[in-house]
Amino acid sequence: MNSRHLRAATALAAAALALAPALLLAPAAHAADGPAAPAAGDLAAARSATQQSAVLDQLGHFFARKGVPPTQQLGISAADEAKAAAAAVPRLTGDTVPVYTLSADFVAGRPGAKVAEAGFTATAAVAADGQRASVWSAKQNGGWRVVNIASGSDETDYAAAAAADGGTAFREPQLDAWYELKGDRVLPLDEDARRSVGAHGTTVASYQQLVRQRYGDKLPGSGYDASGKAGGFALPETTAPAGSDGPVGAPLVAGAALGLTALAGTAIGLRRRKGRIAY
Repeated sequence: MNSRHLRAATALAAAALALAPALLLAPAAHAADGPAAPAAGDLAAARSATQQSAVLDQLGHFFARKGVPPTQQLGISAADEAKAAAAAVPRLTGDTVPVYTLSADFVAGRPGAKVAEAGFTATAAVAADGQRASVWSAKQNGGWRVVNIASGSDETDYAAAAAADGGTAFREPQLDAWYELKGDRVLPLDEDARRSVGAHGTTVASYQQLVRQRYGDKLPGSGYDASGKAGGFALPETTAPAGSDGPVGAPLVAGAALGLTALAGTAIGLRRRKGRIAY
């Protein structure tokens, strides 16, 4: 998947770093272990959140607009959009899966830190015409909420590809790179990851050195963070994160995590992207 197609998702994908404690179980002894999986009850609650009628209605409009955000003209009337939304007949497909993202503790080199942490979940959805989307849910204020709808199904596709090989998929948000963690190896799942670690991947230890070089001076509490470049500020209610297709409803709030913006709102943000597995 080419990174330029998913830059709009950076603020939302970085939610994994900010929201990870809501999902994680007790950490394991060393970083080479796979990330801790969320409890079955959390996955069930996340799935339930995606099944709400309001979410399915939003999915219908997302498919009707073919990912074009509500802030842009579609070229058809509201009545025609409503008809197309109803005709989309969106349905959820496959399992709800945790989405793992590069851990700030791992970047910092803290003993026992996991390579990646789970911060939100994704559920694939399909329309009658074959369009696919990914519905993101996150645990906020004690409950599970849908926080984003994205075109394509990267999260579940990459998770399935890594699982089929005996590994776990995770994402490095700033590069929009998807990797497979398998034993003591970090393997590429897309072109961005190939450019990062090579076609054959690298060791966990070497990957830790690599991401420390990239982000070590941008962690929470760093001068980069303190300057505001890493987030940590609230956005106006009507303002979307830079490059995004825009939120629907409640405000998005930024937070410091690896120099990226973190999700703390409850809006359904609509975004477009293209994705493919290069495995």
